[in-house]
Amino acid sequence: MSEQVQPRLNGGLTARFRRIELRWRILARNLLRRALRDNEIAIVVLAAFLGVGAGFGVVLLKRGVDAFHSMAFDIPLEGHLSDGYNLDWWRVLVIPGGGGLVVGLVAWFIRRRRPREIVDAIEANALYGGRMSLTDSINLSILTLLSGGFGASVGMEAAYTQLGAGFFSHVGATLRLRREDMRTLVGCGAAAAIAAAFNAPLAGAFYAFELVVGRYTLANLAPVAMAALTGTFTARVTFGADPSFVVDRPVHVSGIDYALFFGLGLACALLSILVMNGVTLTEGWFRQRSIPPYVRPAIGGIAVAAIALVFPEVLGSGHGGIVASLHTTYALPYLLGLISAKTIASAVSIGAGFRGGLFSSALFIGSLFGGALALALDRVFPALRVDALAYTLVGMGSVAAGIVGAPVTMILLVLEGTGDFSATVGVMVGVITTTLAVRHWFGYSFATWRFHLRGLKIRGADDVGWMDELKVGRLMRTDFKTVPTGMSVTVLRNAFPLGSTKNVFVIDDERLVGMIDLAELHVSDQIADPEHTTAGELIREPPQFLLSGEDVRAALGKFGETQLETLPVVDDPAAMRIIGYLTEAFALRRYNQELERRRGEAERDSGLYSSAVQTND
Repeated sequence: MSEQVQPRLNGGLTARFRRIELRWRILARNLLRRALRDNEIAIVVLAAFLGVGAGFGVVLLKRGVDAFHSMAFDIPLEGHLSDGYNLDWWRVLVIPGGGGLVVGLVAWFIRRRRPREIVDAIEANALYGGRMSLTDSINLSILTLLSGGFGASVGMEAAYTQLGAGFFSHVGATLRLRREDMRTLVGCGAAAAIAAAFNAPLAGAFYAFELVVGRYTLANLAPVAMAALTGTFTARVTFGADPSFVVDRPVHVSGIDYALFFGLGLACALLSILVMNGVTLTEGWFRQRSIPPYVRPAIGGIAVAAIALVFPEVLGSGHGGIVASLHTTYALPYLLGLISAKTIASAVSIGAGFRGGLFSSALFIGSLFGGALALALDRVFPALRVDALAYTLVGMGSVAAGIVGAPVTMILLVLEGTGDFSATVGVMVGVITTTLAVRHWFGYSFATWRFHLRGLKIRGADDVGWMDELKVGRLMRTDFKTVPTGMSVTVLRNAFPLGSTKNVFVIDDERLVGMIDLAELHVSDQIADPEHTTAGELIREPPQFLLSGEDVRAALGKFGETQLETLPVVDDPAAMRIIGYLTEAFALRRYNQELERRRGEAERDSGLYSSAVQTND
């Protein structure tokens, strides 16, 4: 008897301790959540703490891709693939194509396990209130690591920001923070990642403000800046305190150079648009030929390998090539060929299905383009005595701003790298010119252009997802009046005197047939025989309707399309059973009320910084 009781007692105590532990965990989480919701300092401390984790993630990814390059291409561990090493020809031929097949198969496996699009930081903040999947973010980071490791001409920044933002979002979701706090945390993750990647905290912070958060206020300035700082310090422990792009001499800029920088900015805008369209054309080429998605990266890798046999600098993200372009003067013919080669390699890599971004590639292409223009000017107008380094920096920032869509980020990246104010002012001229030209001629950055191709109408990181939550089913009224199709006009007029209600809905065995405006019905003299004319005979066209699951934007669009002030709401377009109705006036009023409330929340305690930065797409 005692032997049977003892296990029961032990089991009961274990279960009791588990219940107590669970209650304490829930209590601790609730207390932490309340503290974060009511205390801006707590959000800043949380951002600083998590920034260390994001910086550590960048360190791991950087070390991982460096080790990959060292093993696969037999280069020094501290080197970069785009440094232009004299690589073994067979490695160049085999590794990108074979690696592309590996990337395609891994992506296929992930897609089978998680058949959905991976939400990035901009999309998460614009549509989902800052909610991202940490698992998806890790999967994307792995794919980007493989893509860059096998030599695809893509940047690792997409993996950095995805992992950092996904990590911050996961912690925020665990703490069940409010929507606006979640959006701020996602921006903190992106800031910490970019700051750690480039050893540039200002550029990292403004990358988040411009692309991920969409604005900055006093409420999000401190946490984003703190995350960028701690992410930078974490990376500096491993990589040192030097910026990614160090300029070892002063930059000479004269008055005529600023005018030429304007022309360089326009040319960089055209080059930016060409690169973005090149990715789209490559994707379209693969789709038209019905090539399986898991085979496409292998084909793209073979194409990149063929280019790399002549221009080995196109392999990898281009970081080493950027440094080389800042300190080495290439011959003009080689520069022109390398610009074309890197542009094609980047477009083919991403268009073929390698995962990664165009951040580093844009910086590399821009630096080459600026240097090429300087050499051309020196040949044609030697009296100008142009400084090739200045044009290299302007081209680098301008093309990157045109493609990435973050002009202030690129200006600060040059400032933190050079510490040269005159160079920064020159970069500002080119960056602003390129940004305005791309916006006018093309209308998108690369990130928002990709959303547009997927059918997502996202122009920036401004939070428009709340409109998807404002559904017709929440806005509609249910006190509708229905009449059968066989009711005569005389009975209808008697049953609904003028002023009793505005509209009645005609149904045939619970199926919506149409809508009658009672004001028009009572004053109409076009009905010759109201005694024998039925409600169904007054309906001339198929009914216009809304669905309960549609959002307020779709509803307002339908009102504008039909020119009707009231629309019925049905539960199913096949059954056509009416469940309510919505007026345009009420939909507009609720939309404006919610818009003002959201703006008020965003500008709360914003002070001087309420609208200093807006999205640039």
